[in-house]
Parts: sequence; structure tokens; C-alpha cells
Amino acid sequence: MKRYLPLLRYLSAATCLSILAAFAQQSPAPETHGIVVANLDRSVKPGDDFYRFANGDWIKRTEIPPDRAAVDVFTKLADLSNKRTNDLINEIAKSNAAAGSGERKVADLFNSYMNESAIESKGMAPLKPHLDAIAAIRDKKELARALGETLRADVDALNNTNYHTENIFGLWVAPGFHDSDHYLPYLMQGGIQLPDREYYLGESEHMKSVRAKYETHVAAMMKLAGFSDPETRARQIIELEHSIAQTHRTLAENEDIHKADNLWQRTDFPSKAPGLDWEEYFRGAGLNNIDSFDVWQPEAFTGEAALVQSAPLETWKDWLAFHLIEQYSGVLPKAFNDERFSFMGKVLSGAQQQRPRWQRGVFVVDGLLGDVVGQDYAKKYFPPQAKAEAQAMVANLITAFHKRIDALQWMNPSTKAEAQAKLSTLYVGIGYPETWHDYSNFEVKPDDAFGNIWRGNLSEYQRQVARLGKPVDKKEWSMTPQTVNAVNLPLQNALNFPAAILQPPFYDPQAPAAVNYGAIGTVIGHEISHTFDTLGSTFDSKGRLRNWWTPEDLKHFEAATQRLADQYDTYKPFPDLAINGKQTLSENIADVAGISAAYDGYKASHQVAPTDAAFSSDQQFFIAFGQNWGEKTREAALRQQVMTDPHSPGEYRAATVRNIDAWYAAFDVKAGEKLYLSPQDRVRIW
Repeated sequence: MKRYLPLLRYLSAATCLSILAAFAQQSPAPETHGIVVANLDRSVKPGDDFYRFANGDWIKRTEIPPDRAAVDVFTKLADLSNKRTNDLINEIAKSNAAAGSGERKVADLFNSYMNESAIESKGMAPLKPHLDAIAAIRDKKELARALGETLRADVDALNNTNYHTENIFGLWVAPGFHDSDHYLPYLMQGGIQLPDREYYLGESEHMKSVRAKYETHVAAMMKLAGFSDPETRARQIIELEHSIAQTHRTLAENEDIHKADNLWQRTDFPSKAPGLDWEEYFRGAGLNNIDSFDVWQPEAFTGEAALVQSAPLETWKDWLAFHLIEQYSGVLPKAFNDERFSFMGKVLSGAQQQRPRWQRGVFVVDGLLGDVVGQDYAKKYFPPQAKAEAQAMVANLITAFHKRIDALQWMNPSTKAEAQAKLSTLYVGIGYPETWHDYSNFEVKPDDAFGNIWRGNLSEYQRQVARLGKPVDKKEWSMTPQTVNAVNLPLQNALNFPAAILQPPFYDPQAPAAVNYGAIGTVIGHEISHTFDTLGSTFDSKGRLRNWWTPEDLKHFEAATQRLADQYDTYKPFPDLAINGKQTLSENIADVAGISAAYDGYKASHQVAPTDAAFSSDQQFFIAFGQNWGEKTREAALRQQVMTDPHSPGEYRAATVRNIDAWYAAFDVKAGEKLYLSPQDRVRIW
């Protein structure tokens, strides 16, 4: 699913899946166990626009709530999960748990965040010591130390929707590319506040407008914090971020994993990236005893280090101050929170009002103490029968994928053997992890919202750093059970399917098999397929970066994937903005292969769906898939998704069916219809 949610190859960015009939702004619809016929627009021919055929009437009647940038077919289930999590938090708060226990930390963290009057009364006091420390920086050596102290484990190189971090660099702790049995530190480019480098460098009128509003926002935040001449400071901060953005690698380039394979010794940094006092930086970051790092984007490190030397010290200090204020605005007085939302929410996403405070509190708890609540969530909402049923479906899909690999005419036996080994050793986590995170190093105080967030981020950083060089837990999860999502972890050769997604309507025991395989089956198939996308195919069964392909097989694979990239390059959500086929390639591969494997699994189940409103079993399978991707998105949010996300918008994900032969037969799609592709033009990879 999604490769981050502040990403793991997640299935969707602004969307997930499902076949929901109603949303928050609509009247409740009757319970449905199958495709939602009421969502179809039968005036649209499936072969002309399958997305609107499957979702058109839902699109017509659905309004985007003012606190959302988008609504899609997983919105209702995500809201349900948040409500359940909130109820669990309230139950935990009433339990009077022992001091220092995970349950007490959950209660104190949530209550401190919800106590807006206490936050308001403290004003800038929690932030002042940190701003004073920045103001006291006297030279570039002390600056390097301060920059190191801001480093946090705030990126996931394979699973974020983008690679930016509010700090100058980001840290990801994961199995090594070539030693997958031990954890290695990966350092990532950072330093920009806007979603991606193109927001600084793009010359469209939209981008120019966003930058002008961003400058106004930066000045407003600096003014609220009491800085003099905020307009000048804002201009200089943005000029620095613009220079940083110029050093960054593009998202499409980041999809090439081989460009990320850059092992630097700590002693290499001064010569490879001069300008930053690296000894002080690593000392500030607590990494001065680590010898080797993978530097994901060397050109960014060289460029950003040079900027540390060339840009004025006072500009860097203002940059540090602004990023600190921005990052912690949610636990500062309301004026800060409102100003941040006016730009980050209204301008960048188009949402008109903030989520309710309790929902934001749930997000905070999920982010910092998610496994504590997750244990209760799994016990209450994911019974053993649900786990067994999900495991059976996953096993069926993996079997289908084994058969697909065996049947490939273009692949040599040696390559097939390697691919089959990956499937045979794939770890599939269902519902909840086998071990839970330990939060003992996270101190939570009932009356210190700012401090709790600060210490929570720091404790996670310290937890990650403590793992460096140690054996990898191949079964470690990257999600909580209450997350409505799914993920592929290529360095662990593993999948995670949290409890929150493995329930009706994603998987509904009362729905026909065709619908279940078209909905959750294509999701499972998508995640399995990531094992063999342009990224996953570069790792072997042990999670090592290794070329296990014969030259001719690799050539065939690259040619087929290029055709898919070319296909998606033709899609234009806006006259001035097209889908980037290279940026979205791995996700599009997973969609094509995932639906193919799910269809095979459905056929192998020998369960024919009863006719529903004149739709055949095969038609129900494909409609369920198409209804996974129904969404309505505000223009600003859609533009951001196209520019910064490795997933294509739902409209184009639904169009994946044009590459599937069985879809043509199911809907009698003929030449001349808009989605029609001749058999030789249909992309077949796995």
C-alpha cells in the first residue's frame, strides 16, 4: 500500500482499497456483501472508462468533507479504526495503569496532547530553551554539532512517499544491502520543508503561487515566535532551501536502487562532502562510534555540506529555528497550529479545516506508542478465525504466483529457481507482529505535551541507533495492527498485512469469492508482486542486493517494464502535469502482476459467484478491483500526489485492467474503445 504515512512498498498514497458504499457526508447505505452496484455508472462503457463505470455514481454523489484533502474507498474503514483506537485509549486511561507502564504512557501522552488550555498557558516556554540554544551557536563548528543533534530516524528509504526530511539529513536503520543479517545506517538527503524539490524548482504558475504563499507562511511563523524582521528571514530561509533542493535527487532517480548503493566510511565524509565539520556532526548525532554508512544520494550530501560552508551562519540559525517551530507547532499555542494548517493544509492539500483534535491525538499515540494500543486492538478486533482465513488466502495467492513463474516462457530455469526461492522464503505477517516494540526508554509526563513529543522522537532515534550492527529481526513489523494498509519489505523479504485491513469489506466471509479476490485478493497480490518489481527484483531471497538474473531475462524484464512506464507517461490528470511512468513504475508493475495473480487465485478457488444484477462472476471480480480505487481529491492534493508519490492516482490504477486479457472477455471490450489495447500492446510481466 502506501510507502509512508506521516510509504515499505505500500499499496496506495491518498487511497487504499475496498468496496464501501457510503462516506461521512452521506446517509448510511444498506450493508453490502459484494460489489456496490449503486456506485456504478452504467452510462459509461467499461471499455471507454472502467474507473468511472465502476465508481461514477459514487463520484457524482460524494462530497469531500472540509477537513479532508480527499475521500476514497478506504476512508470509512480508516475512520472506524481511528474511532476504535480512540475508544481503546479512553479505556486505557480509565484503567489507572501503573506508573511507567505502556498503558500509563498512552493515557498520559494522549491527555497531554488533548489539554489545549495547558498548552496555551505555557506559550513559548517549552520551545524557548531550544531556540536559545540555536541563538547561541557561534561558528560553523557549533553549527555542525547542532545539525547532528537534530538527526532523527524520520525516513524510510524504500517506503516513504518522498525522501525529504525537515532535518538537513535523515537516518534509516535497516538490513544492509550486502549484509542483510545486520542493521546498517542509511543517510538520506533532507533539509526542505515543502513536499519535494520540484516545489522549489518548478516554473509553472501553480508552483510559483505555492512558493509565494510559503514565504508568507514562513514569515508568519517567525513573527509568532518573536523574531525581528521576519520577512527578510523568511526570504533567506527559502533561498537556502531552494539551494538545498537543487542538490536533491529526483523521485524518479530515487527509484533506481543501484544509485543508492554507496558505502562510505566515516573518514570518507570530509573528502567526499567537504564544508561540514563531520566529526562534530557525528558527535552531535551520537554516531561517532559508527564506521560505515550507506549514503543514499551522494550528490546531495556533497551539495548540502558545501552549503553549510557557503551560506551565512545566521541564515542557517534561522533555518534551524523555523524548522523546529514548524515541526512542533501542534503542541504550541493555537496560533502556531492554525498558521501551519493554513499553509500545509489549505494551500498544499486543499483541506479547509483541521481534523478534530481527538483524531490528531490518535495519530500522535499511533506514531509514538502504537504497539501498546495495537496489542489491545488485535485482541479485540482480530479473532483467530480471521487470521486463519487471511493466511489461507495469502497462501493461495502465493501458490498462484508460483504457477505463474513456472509458466513464464521467456524466463530461464536458473532465474526461475531464484524467483521461486524468494517466494518460498517470503515471510508473511498477518494481523499483528510476533514481538512488540519496547518503549521503556520513552519518558511520558502527564502535563508536558511538547516534551512528550520531543522525547518520543528522541527515544525512537535512540532505539534505532542502538540496533546498528546487531542481528536483523526478519519478522519485525513496520506497521501497527490498527493501520489500514499493507506493505512489502524487500530487505527482509517480508510482507505485513495489519488486522485493520483484513476485515469487511476488504475481506468479507459473506461476499462471493470473486469479489473478495477482486478486492483484498488484488491487494495481497500487489504486495506479493512487489517482491518482483523494479526494486524487489534487485534483491535475492535473503534480502541482499544481488543480480540473480541471466542477461537475456533481465533485458526482457527491462523492456517490458519500460513499455509499462511509457503507457503511464501518457496519462495526464492536468493539462500541465502528467504521470511520471518511471516514478510510478514499481507500483504499476505490482498492480498488473497483482491483479493477474489474484485472478488466477480466484479461478483456482473454484467458487463461482452468483449472478448479481446481471454481472457475471468475472465481471464482479474486475468491478471489485475497480471499486478499490474510487476517490475524490482536491486539486492541490492531487497535484502533490502526482509530483511526490510513487503511486498513480486511483483513476489510472483502475485502468490497469487494460493489460489483462480476461477483462476484455468479461466485458466484451472491442477495438475502438478508449482503453482497448491490441494483444501485442498489453503489458505482461509476471
